[in-house]
Amino acid sequence: MDNIHNHIEHDRKIVDDVMASSQSRRHAEQELTSLEKYLERHPGDDRDPTPLELFCDENPDASECRVYEV
Repeated sequence: MDNIHNHIEHDRKIVDDVMASSQSRRHAEQELTSLEKYLERHPGDDRDPTPLELFCDENPDASECRVYEV
């Protein structure tokens, strides 16, 4: 996706699509929740975050999200 707003719109369409598989809808719902939370925390950031950025935004203490300064 080119920005977070388009990604949110895309996921909403999947969630509302009765022809989409339950697995696709469940994935879109989870991703939509993460994207909306990310947008609340970063209102000026319009780009589409990566899955790792979404994970680290919700789990900043996870070992995958540690940043080491040298």
